Amino acid sequence: MNSLITLNKISKSFITNKKITVLKKINFKFDLGKIYSIVGPSGSGKSTLLNILSLIDKPTSGLIKIDKNTINFFNSTTNDKIRANKIGLIYQQNNLLPDFTALENVYLAGLALNNNKKKITEKAKQIIKKMGLTDRINHYPSELSGGEMQRIAIARALINEPQIILADEPTGSLDHSTAKEVFDILYKLKSRNRIIIFATHNRYFANKADCKLEMIDGNIKTINARIK
Repeated sequence: MNSLITLNKISKSFITNKKITVLKKINFKFDLGKIYSIVGPSGSGKSTLLNILSLIDKPTSGLIKIDKNTINFFNSTTNDKIRANKIGLIYQQNNLLPDFTALENVYLAGLALNNNKKKITEKAKQIIKKMGLTDRINHYPSELSGGEMQRIAIARALINEPQIILADEPTGSLDHSTAKEVFDILYKLKSRNRIIIFATHNRYFANKADCKLEMIDGNIKTINARIK
């Protein structure tokens, strides 16, 4: 298998009144061409793991390799470039900028890599079209439904053609029918040169992944792995 992401003894602790260890020496490899779901109760470390995978947070100990390169979590400039080039993020709360239109929310993310506004705007329009939202392109987030906002958030995550898509409870605030529409889009993004990793409480959606992982006692347990 072609592993794009390798976790080597990843641990993460937080110190409040006492030390709380959320992740405990996790070893795991994420292979290209697969969709992974992560399940587990609230507080089990799903979001913490995704934040580390996105290079937004850093582990207390352990190593991460992306594309065989070891990540230096103290080099924020390089990690910002890796995130912009390789990683697309989708959140439960879509985090769209309220004062910008759907189109602006998408193309602004693309300007991080390409300052040709005309070219990146056309690319954004094409991605939004694939989301079925051409008629909503000039609407502000407050004028969109929950499902429409999440589809625009997916479009924003795709603008830089990421190899890695990370989604943290991407349908947690949506009804089941709308959530199914959003997940159908997410599953169609699967390709042999991409990894999709999403955290969810919804077992129905989790079971559709190629590999379902469960966070248990600070570690990862593989529940099922389908060869596709």
